[in-house]
Formats: sequence, structure tokens, C-alpha cells
Amino acid sequence: MGLSRLAALHGVATSYSPSADVTVSVPDDTVIAVLAALGVDAATPEAVQEALAAAESSAGTRLLPPTLVVWTGEPLPPALTALPPGTTLDIGLEDAGSPPPPRMRIPADRPDPAVSGRAPAEADTGAGAGTGTGTPPPPAWWAEPPLGVHRLAVHAPGGRSAACTLVVAPPRAPQPPARSHGFLVQLYSLLSARSWGMGDLGDLADLAAWSGRTLGAGFVQVNPLHAAVRGKPTDPSPYRPSSRRFPDPVHLHIESIPEYGHVPDRGTLDDLRQDAATLSDTVLNKGALIDRDAVWELKRQALELVAKVPLTPGRRAAYCDFLAEQGQALEDHALWCAVAEVHGSDWHTWPAALRDLRSKEIARARRELLDRIDFHCRLAWLTDSQLAAAQRAALDAGMTIGIVHDLAVGVHPGGADAWAQQDAFAHGMSVGAPPDAFNAHGQDWGLPPWRPTVLAASGYAPYRGLLRGLLAHAGALRIDHVMGLFRLWWVPEGRPPTEGTYVSHDAEAMLAVLVLEAHRAGAVVLGEDLGTVEPGVREALTRHGVLGTSVLWFERDWAGTGRPLAPEKWREGCLATVTTHDLPSTAARLTGDHVTLRHRLGLLTRSLTEELTADATDTAEWLGHLARLGLLPEGEGDEEGAVRAVHRFLLRTPARMVGVWLPDTLGDRRPQNLPGTWDQYPNWRLPVADAEGHPVTLEELAAAPRLHRLMEVFGRCGDRAESLQDTHSRTRPEPPTAPPGARPS
Repeated sequence: MGLSRLAALHGVATSYSPSADVTVSVPDDTVIAVLAALGVDAATPEAVQEALAAAESSAGTRLLPPTLVVWTGEPLPPALTALPPGTTLDIGLEDAGSPPPPRMRIPADRPDPAVSGRAPAEADTGAGAGTGTGTPPPPAWWAEPPLGVHRLAVHAPGGRSAACTLVVAPPRAPQPPARSHGFLVQLYSLLSARSWGMGDLGDLADLAAWSGRTLGAGFVQVNPLHAAVRGKPTDPSPYRPSSRRFPDPVHLHIESIPEYGHVPDRGTLDDLRQDAATLSDTVLNKGALIDRDAVWELKRQALELVAKVPLTPGRRAAYCDFLAEQGQALEDHALWCAVAEVHGSDWHTWPAALRDLRSKEIARARRELLDRIDFHCRLAWLTDSQLAAAQRAALDAGMTIGIVHDLAVGVHPGGADAWAQQDAFAHGMSVGAPPDAFNAHGQDWGLPPWRPTVLAASGYAPYRGLLRGLLAHAGALRIDHVMGLFRLWWVPEGRPPTEGTYVSHDAEAMLAVLVLEAHRAGAVVLGEDLGTVEPGVREALTRHGVLGTSVLWFERDWAGTGRPLAPEKWREGCLATVTTHDLPSTAARLTGDHVTLRHRLGLLTRSLTEELTADATDTAEWLGHLARLGLLPEGEGDEEGAVRAVHRFLLRTPARMVGVWLPDTLGDRRPQNLPGTWDQYPNWRLPVADAEGHPVTLEELAAAPRLHRLMEVFGRCGDRAESLQDTHSRTRPEPPTAPPGARPS
């Protein structure tokens, strides 16, 4: 009982429910290991009692929680209204240069809720008081500070005092200005005739400009462009980066860098460009996979030459501004890159003294590696500039949203963020997923989690920093596994994922910081909320304007008939799509090719015949549903017509955003990622291809008849879909977006 109580006080679950009627107990060893990673000793019964006594004593005497959230226009949190009469409140603003707001004081003659038994809001405002909107006005003593992450200090009668982080946020994130459609693409997979072996930011800008102007697209969603951990080979997954705060310069379009034209050694540059053309040719015409290491080696050599060209005065001023804006975080990231060039890309294997960011040896490295640090800072600036250019190109093309960037769940344990923010990460722990209907063994993603207490104590500085970096040039931000804002499955090192447990965050604080930074950037927020979702999570996300993700094949009436969900019953606040990077392409789904692929790789849990039968039954049910709705005029047996039909269906839903998986426009049958595989399948290394598997360039894609036949659906159905969306925009319960227990990635 003592261990369970201690775990609860620190947000560590001692049991979980994979389904409504099942409860699984977490092993005590797991709970003890997770508590240790949080800095709590629970190794012995005596240690448990000592830690429990300390935690309960702190909780019982604490005036304030570690973080308070004030949503503008909404009632104050109970922790504020329950402060005793006579308490004074002082706020230190996030912007230290702004004059502090006046001291607030709770009137001494206000009834003490703890004594009177009256509800705090009632005691402050009077019973029945309101604004006409159902929200009572704030108490007279409250002077709301500006939006931001501030520091609140309170002093109560009797000498008691406390301080905490105060997040003041708007109630909702920005919403899409109008209903829109757009492409979903893994950027590396989209090569143009000018690419250096993989898609780059020049290609992204061109895709956005073309699709916005020609097809009326409102957005382009890309994979995470976070900085990777270099290796031999480099991990190709964009979801296991070195840093989530800074982008990867491998995405640079070299010729677009202004200094490129002034490199004196033109011969070497021409040789590099020829090598890059050869590399692209092997991918586009000779069946080779995308080779990030080869791409980076060519680009690195070119960038070394470019970096020797002096910046013009205006460019130098812009670079200095960037350095000042990014501050210590960029310097630490660049330092990791510089040291990694010497000692390898996993900081755990560096000499012991270099693993400590505060050591004398690291201070010496900052001086000795100054040129390399400046080089990597310069690359971050150049990449940031091209990200800005891509968003400008999207907006100039008439896109209502522009580029939708993607935030991965976590970072590589050996990378820059984990090194520079060691105190913030839980060592010896990895994020994953518990066992479910799709994976009986659970999942271990190899990503160290943040320690919630350290994150809160820092005023969520690491979280705010990465959000600001990603949102700087984004029209929207997708949050992978958005349920992680509420809780994450921690797996102790050396244990299987089945022996993990959930650890909770202060979800309201995490949401408030997200909404605040999105508001400042004017960006929409999308949450990937597929699979089993804790009760109340989708409601909280919806309440604060975070859109969800709805995938056609998962949208069934799971609480009732189990049949495909009628389009008018879909939720409005979502990105609706037919598939994702972790799922089969639509052509593969319709033909059953994805089942035979998994059979060849030994991934099926039933016989091939059973799997094909079940898959064909599921697909036939959907096609019958589409036919009854009049969305399949091409009739049965027309694969391309069925691809158009499922997108017609999406336009019948009220979804605010409709996404088209770019490979679907060409009939590509290969998934970009096949969960559950590593070397068996070329995850994250395939170029976009046509139905025969032939790679297709951006130029060829823009002229492809099949693509234009599909996109005509949006031209013909857009107006009708808009009116349907207006009809269906009334409030309704949020339906489940996947079968219970499902987590496709």
C-alpha cells in the first residue's frame, strides 16, 4: 500500500487498463525503478516510508502546486481562489524588461473557503454572478497578467510563502481559417531533377508553390525535419532524432544558399554536383535506396566551401541576430556536433569528462573547437532560412495554412538534446507502448522520456524552446502521439515493454504551453491521437482547439455496429486522411498487397489465407459503403476509381483538413515505414514511385495524369463538401478513431 501511495503522489501508475474490462498490475520492480529515475528512493520498505512521509508532508503544507495554469476568459484555478484571505501575490513576468504588474492582495474580509465551506468562486463573486456566457467574472482582486510563462510568488498570513510557474494562455489554439486539403509527404522521398540524392527544402518550397497555385491546396505536411544522429549508417527514421529543437542541414538545397555563387573553387563544386546527380540517378533509375550518409557527405563538402565565403554586412547581421535569438541552446547543439566529429555520435562513449556539460574539459572544447561550432551554428541558420522560404512560398501560392511540421515523440539517447539536457531526461528509461491487440509484446521506441518534475521546475523551458523553433516557420504543427502530453509508457532499461508503466505529466500545463506558443506563432495544432486513448484526453484536446487525426480505415462505429462510420458522424476538428506513413498505401490496401508483403517478411500472426480473407472482407465492406453513398461511379474492380472514391468520402465528412498521401496520387503500393521491421524492409529510404514501382520526380509527378484525375475530385466536390461541413458542424460526441487497443505505429 505504501509503494502504491508513493507512486500515485509522483504520477506513476501501479496498474493500467488495456481495455474497459481488463486491469493489469505493474510489477513492483518496475515501479521502484521508475521512481528511482524520478529521483525517489523506494528500494526498501524503510525508504518507501521515508519518501512517503516527505511527499505527504510537502503536499499537505504546500500553498501552490509546481505549475498553475490560467486560461484567459475562464475561471481561475481552485489553487488560486482557495488561497487564504490576506494573501499577497507578486508576478515576475516572462519578459524581464517589462514592468511587473501591481501586487495583488486577497481581501482580509473575504470569507476563507477552508473555514466557511463556501466554494471559492462563490466566495469571490457572489452566488449566481456571471458574464452572460456561463463563465463567472474573475474576483475583484485579480489583475490578469499578459499571456506568457511567468513566476508567481504568494505570501500568506502567518509567514507562509510559496512560488510556482504561472502559465497564462488563451483558451484555444488557432483554428484553420477555412476548410482545406493538402498533401502529406515524407520530404526525403520526393526527389526533383535538381536534388542531391533525396528531397530537400527547395523541393518542399516548389511542391508547396505548385500545389497551392495549381491545385488549390491549403497545406503540405512533412515528416519531422529534426537534426539526425550521424552514424555508419545514420538511423534513417525521422522519429529518433539527435535534436528536436534544431533542423537537419541535410535538407538544405545547396544552390539556394547566397554564398554558393561566390565559392572560388568552382571545379570542386562542379564535381560535387556531378556526384550528386549520379547519386540521384541511382535512386531514380537503378533501384537504389535513398542513402542519407552519401547525401550528407556530398553536401558537407559543399558546405565547407560555402562557409569560407565571407558574409555580406546584411547577412552577417542576420546571422548574429539568429545566434542571439537561439542563445545557449544553439551553442550547446553545435558543440555536440563538433565533439561528435572527433569522438563519435553517442556521447555515452566520449571520454568521461566530455560527457559533463559543466566540466573544465567541455569549457576547453568550446574554445578549441570554436571554428567547428561556428560552422554548425551557420548550418542551423541556413536551414532555418530555407524553412522560412518554404513557408513564404506556400503562403505566396495562396495556401491558407502552408507547411505543417511534425514533432517527434522524443530524441535519440546518444544525441545532442539528451546530452545538453541530461538533468531533464530520465536515465535508464525508454518511451514505448504497452501490449495491445496489435502488438502483444508492447513496444520500446528507444527514446528517453523527460522527467516531469524537472520540466516543471524549469518553467517548461526545454519544451517551450523546441515548440518555438518548430513553430517559427510553420502554418501548423503535428504532435506525434499527442497522448504523450498526458502520460507516457516508461520501460526500464533491460526489461521488456510488457514490464513498463505509465508516468503522468501535468497535462494542463503541457497543453497550456502548447496553446500559448501556437497562439504566438498563429499556427494550427494537430494531434496524432490514433489508437487507445485515455478517457478525457480527446475532450481536453478538443476544448483547447487541438485538432485530431482520423484515418478512414479506422473510423467505424466501435461502440455499436462496428460498421464504417457514416461521413456525417465524423468529427469536425481533425485532419482526415485515408492512410499515413505507418500504414499501407491506399492501392496496397485495396489490392491486399500489404498482406502479402507482411507474409513475405514473416510478420503475420495467422495464415496468409486467413489474413487475406479478413482484409478482403474489411475492404469490401468499405467499398460497399462507398457505393451505397454514390461515391464509386467507376464501379467494382477499378483500383484507381476506388482511390478517388475514398477521397470523395473524406470530402463528405465535416473534417476541417483533408490530407492526401502523396504516393496515393500515383498508385504507389509500398509503405514508407513498416512497423515491426528493421533490416527486413527499407523503412524511410524509398522514393515516391508509380503503380509499377518506378520512382517519380517532382517534375513528373506534377504532370502525372493519374494525380490530376484524383485531384479533380477536390475541384468538383469542394463546394458541396463545404456546405456539408456547415450542416454537420453542430456539436456531437467525439467517435473513437481506431479500434480499442489499436496503435498503428
